[in-house]
Amino acid sequence: MKLVPLFDKVVLKQLVAEETTKSGIVLPGQAKEKPQQAEVIAVGPGGVVDGKDVVMQVEVGQKVIFSKYAGTEVDVDGETFIVVKQSDIVAIVEA
Repeated sequence: MKLVPLFDKVVLKQLVAEETTKSGIVLPGQAKEKPQQAEVIAVGPGGVVDGKDVVMQVEVGQKVIFSKYAGTEVDVDGETFIVVKQSDIVAIVEA
């Protein structure tokens, strides 16, 4: 199955959190917080949303940082994705 976002929506795949801290402390499952960093999997076409013309600024394959409580989690074929509005993406991570 393939997710195709509409309007100004973006499909994200959350990146895996590290198991240990930089100092070598192993974090138990409950103590880990989900990272707010994700990879862009699919991008909607943009267009007119709420009377405003929206131009999509992100592209498939980019790594981004999104708002902590943004989006809707969706399970497809055993994988979890997050569908967010483009405005919920706060930054593009460049290497």
